[in-house]
Amino acid sequence: MNRQVLPARYMPPPGQNRLISIAILSLLVLLQSCRKQPDDVVAPNGKPTNLYSADVATKWASLQLKLTKTTAGFTPPVASRALGYAGLTMYESVVPGITNRKSLVGQLQGLTALPLPEIGKTYNWALSANAAQAAILRSLYANTSAANKTTIDSLETALLTQFKDKDETINQRSVTFGTAIANAVFEYSKSDGGHEGYSRNFPTSYVVPTGAGMWQPTENGIKIPMQPYWGRNRTFVKANDELAVPKPLAYSTNTNSAFFKQYMDVYNKSKVLTQTEKEIAVWWADNPGETFTPPGHSYNIAQIVVTTAKANLAKAAETFARTGLAVSDAFILCWRCKFLYNNLRPYTYVRLAIDPAWVPFWPAPPFPGFPSGHATQSSSAATVLAAMYGEKFTFTDNSHVNRVKDAARNVEFKARTFTSFSASAKESADSRFYGNIHTAQDNETGLAEGRKIGANINALAWTK
Repeated sequence: MNRQVLPARYMPPPGQNRLISIAILSLLVLLQSCRKQPDDVVAPNGKPTNLYSADVATKWASLQLKLTKTTAGFTPPVASRALGYAGLTMYESVVPGITNRKSLVGQLQGLTALPLPEIGKTYNWALSANAAQAAILRSLYANTSAANKTTIDSLETALLTQFKDKDETINQRSVTFGTAIANAVFEYSKSDGGHEGYSRNFPTSYVVPTGAGMWQPTENGIKIPMQPYWGRNRTFVKANDELAVPKPLAYSTNTNSAFFKQYMDVYNKSKVLTQTEKEIAVWWADNPGETFTPPGHSYNIAQIVVTTAKANLAKAAETFARTGLAVSDAFILCWRCKFLYNNLRPYTYVRLAIDPAWVPFWPAPPFPGFPSGHATQSSSAATVLAAMYGEKFTFTDNSHVNRVKDAARNVEFKARTFTSFSASAKESADSRFYGNIHTAQDNETGLAEGRKIGANINALAWTK
């Protein structure tokens, strides 16, 4: 070992050179350890994230919902994934400026590192979030239209103008950091199994299982179910990956069986739907291409809550992160279960065992029934929102108030008000029963599993 030669004016006692070297090495190791633990890094200078308005967060959330609606291939599973990564990016781009919150690095599966801000430097967190959202949406929606790409550019420029500092060095440093976070998150996303999922919603490689009680094409005639391999994707939270897969009731056509009763209840409900129940069924349908999909509906509710609560940027970013992670993991786990059992839809069973000429109120989506995706993702989102804002929170869901009346079903789109998040999730689940495309067991299981998923999101170490 080479010894350090110190100036002649100071000669340490024998053996102290070694102690000095060890001390220096230990200090270097400690400093490196701090770089690997973002929550331990001294917060940068400047205005903290909680002193910025939520404008940046809500405007980007709104644009992402538009992109989801208008970009080809953004089916519910694909949309849920995009919302998960966008929410994560929003949070990580501002969390160094939140004094009592920590990064999710090392907590999410496969997320081992992200860029860190320079210690002691000043950042504008609104600009970091702005740059990060622009970059991640360009990457996640790479196949969107030229017009949508122009809209991304326009919003980024508008918010940069709105929030920029007089010091251009601070502005550029903030933009650089936000862009670096987005690029790193996008690279991380590529390994989860869902990269560019919009290009393979109905893979011809999938062989549809056949047999009693198995899913069959319904009234839409689509022969390959949507995203049959989605359940193989990596979840964000390991605890969610480890949840036991719930089991459906045993298939039977015996009129005394519990299975038969589930589908008879759907059939009977179809005969006595009230106008309110029809409105609920249509309100929550959230068909891709026509709307921002079911997970988008949950993300929009998160946006409504942020606005209603007058949350700041710090709380808004965490709200979108938790909601995005929740709906993303919910769709992976729900799809895992759907394609494990390939449970048939009421459309198929009722025509087989009850009424060959039956027509449900709403057409069944092209994938197995058990459990309900609506129930699972709505419940997971409701669970994380309740943890942040309290279960008894009154809000008005105006997600579809500007849509044209559904003339075929004589239903208008009326805003719906709730006094709790669980009530909203329950209505989302019920809507699929009213639409005659899910049984009670589909919904009850989905709501229960969604609560577990959301609880595991909440159990992450968000607080320092």
